[in-house]
Amino acid sequence: MEKMRIALLLGGPSSEREVSLKTGGAVASALRKKGLDVVELDVGKDLSKLVEDLKRVEPQVVFIALHGAFGEDGVIQGVLEYLGLSYTGSGVLASALAMDKLASKRLFSYHGIPVPRYTIFRREGLTLPGEVPLEELSYPLVVKPAAEGSTIGVSIVDKEEVLEAALRKAYKYGDTVLVEEYIEGREITVGILGDEPLPVIEIIPETGFYDYRAKYTPGLTRYEVPAKLPRDMALMVQDMALLAHRALGCKDVSRVDFRLSEDGTPYVLEVNTIPGMTETSLLPKAAAAAGISFEELVLRILESALKK
Repeated sequence: MEKMRIALLLGGPSSEREVSLKTGGAVASALRKKGLDVVELDVGKDLSKLVEDLKRVEPQVVFIALHGAFGEDGVIQGVLEYLGLSYTGSGVLASALAMDKLASKRLFSYHGIPVPRYTIFRREGLTLPGEVPLEELSYPLVVKPAAEGSTIGVSIVDKEEVLEAALRKAYKYGDTVLVEEYIEGREITVGILGDEPLPVIEIIPETGFYDYRAKYTPGLTRYEVPAKLPRDMALMVQDMALLAHRALGCKDVSRVDFRLSEDGTPYVLEVNTIPGMTETSLLPKAAAAAGISFEELVLRILESALKK
């Protein structure tokens, strides 16, 4: 592997660019510590330039460190498939499904995975069967874009009077907005590495809401690693995380976010196909709890890509 050239895709044009740059920098450092040849490529909206860059670099494998649009929605994966290049993470379909919160919710429900009750708002006013009418949902509600990550554009509203403002905020990031019931309880997450769940993490934000600032600012959130859960409950959550990962067809790595209700029911919120790898990121914390160093974590993800 020492002679291998790796193209590392980072940055990107999405709202999560800054996080992607941090993830990419951490991954590049880890790979270079292992003596690997890493070429960093900052991805822009012009995909033809990316194609030219990849043809010039001639990598044996591509490590995707892009968050949000382009990186996690299947676009970059489609380009790499077209070029016949091996790459880390999930394929085109799984990436697109995970990025689309509505599509993934429906798939989870089909597989018997609990999800919060929800409805969808669309600019064009179209409604689809299977959604719960807004008046039947109980406040507080979570309002979020249907295709964003890192809590971008997310609001928690506790009364109808502030719902419109939350919708306007979410519409800045897309034409479809998901409105779901807020599940009172604990916030937990489970990383998947290969096809095995990592230890459960509980997320305890000091501000009460795990928003973008709490997520990426050191000191604003406490983490219980592993979470203080009864063994049977921890195993149940891990099994459900693996089921959600497989239901979408994810590969190599993912992170599954939950709300654990007060009655002990784990509700899946979403699956992240390219989890953050920054100094405050959850996947490296879970890996460390399982005895896996950051460098080893990065290598395992890379090796999984080479086995496809």
